[in-house]
Amino acid sequence: MISPDTQPSEAKHPVAIETVTVALRDRSYPIVIGPELLGSLGGRLAAMQLDLKVAVVTNPIVRQLYGAPVLESLTAAGFQPTVIEIPAGEEHKNFAWLTFLYDRLLDARLERNSTVVALGGGVIGDLAGFAAATFLRGVPFVQVPTTLLAQVDSSVGGKTGVNHPQGKNLIGAFYQPRLVLADVGTLRSLPRREFLAGLAEVIKYGVILSPDLFDLLEAELPRVLDLDAAVLTEVVRVCCALKAMVVGEDERETGLRSILNFGHTMGHAVESLTEYKRFLHGEAVAIGMAFAAHLSNVRGHCSEESVTRIVQLLKRAGLPVEIPQELLGRHLALAIEADKKVSGGKIKFVCISEIGRTVFDHLAANEIAQVAGR
Repeated sequence: MISPDTQPSEAKHPVAIETVTVALRDRSYPIVIGPELLGSLGGRLAAMQLDLKVAVVTNPIVRQLYGAPVLESLTAAGFQPTVIEIPAGEEHKNFAWLTFLYDRLLDARLERNSTVVALGGGVIGDLAGFAAATFLRGVPFVQVPTTLLAQVDSSVGGKTGVNHPQGKNLIGAFYQPRLVLADVGTLRSLPRREFLAGLAEVIKYGVILSPDLFDLLEAELPRVLDLDAAVLTEVVRVCCALKAMVVGEDERETGLRSILNFGHTMGHAVESLTEYKRFLHGEAVAIGMAFAAHLSNVRGHCSEESVTRIVQLLKRAGLPVEIPQELLGRHLALAIEADKKVSGGKIKFVCISEIGRTVFDHLAANEIAQVAGR
């Protein structure tokens, strides 16, 4: 499952390139992780024998930083790339910009074997992925995530979609990429706040699936915060391997994959109530994880010690852990009720029994909101 190579980087010693495979039979695909990988994109796509027309979907900030090496790589490999820019920000992950994207794909005359490349963070990946899933009833899709959040979570597993005024990611499709190319060198250009927000999803994997990862983060957090290429490659590899395992067993979230929603029920409610403008996604998830740990303890599932360790690690990572006081009350319950995981009036809420192990608790939205108000 893991096949290392080496690649020079800014580190004193070469950093291994790691490949994690998402095993989905004929739709299996590699996640390639390491520094200085953007220049290899063209060659990797050429080896996949795809049509020469390629649409690179990105935002103006990422294009300025990484558009040149990506376009040079594609052109050198014989591809004919078209760049499509979507403004940065979660508020642009909507139908209006999806329609804009369809228009540009039509203008570029993409065909059934043409490729859509998502170069950017989770917003670009979700939007471009949904467009790829639905344009001409599905065209090849490649993820080139440039944020920590996207590298460890949103680029892996095939969830694509757009937001609706009534909730986040309510319109979408499961559509797997052909390749994920995660260049950890791009994390050096991230605004500090965005990098820290991505750490929320990294911590999540430790909380729900891996005590070893959680221990690693507790011990090596200073190196992670220092953007050490070797430790970042290892952290991204472990997170991707964990998610690949879950997706391989439950691609469409009918069972095990639901545990990846840890912290997201409250996180999405906080995002919705603040109109996706006050908190980054990872920051909202951090608030949601701290709350989920607290609710787990209130419901008798986990110890106070586990809650303390989780909250302390989130705080050390510079992440928020408190639900804003003004969001508590009836509006919070209504926002939770809009969660797409509601079934029969109950939410399949992901709790923990200890670090590394989860348990589900089926709760009504008002029950969740009541615990938040305590």
